[in-house]
Amino acid sequence: MPSDRRFWLFKSEPGSFSFADLKSRPGGIEPWDGVRNFQARNFLRDQVRVGDGVLFYHSSIPRPAVVGIARVARAGYPDPTAWDPTSRHFDPRSTPALPGWFMVDVQYERTFVHEVPLDELKHHPELAGMVLLQRSRLSVQPVTAAEWSFILRLGGIAPESI
Repeated sequence: MPSDRRFWLFKSEPGSFSFADLKSRPGGIEPWDGVRNFQARNFLRDQVRVGDGVLFYHSSIPRPAVVGIARVARAGYPDPTAWDPTSRHFDPRSTPALPGWFMVDVQYERTFVHEVPLDELKHHPELAGMVLLQRSRLSVQPVTAAEWSFILRLGGIAPESI
């Protein structure tokens, strides 16, 4: 894996947008819009790059879990849902001239053989420093290369096959 590749965990409520939804999109690609947290926005705008790996995490369900992997297909660009007054993501302070919110496009790669639930992640000392396990509510958060590889193995995917 390229040494400059970064890794991320993206949270989504499966009732709003699931990993199966991503897989079913044309080319398996979907814009990751609607992020309305400044720190997560900064990651999308400034750090997430094409080719970066994404752990897809189903949140706000009885048993939250990492369910598969995606990759970033398009780097950060202004989120037009912020300018649409009919969108639930509308923000009147954001304009095309001064966009306040950004998004990326993600592309489906693989579904895990075994979902990796949050309670399992918590039992591995190798993941003790993971942002997710620090009670972070961020919908976009960094993951180290070691955490990425470890979680892929837990999910039944050999990291060297990616």
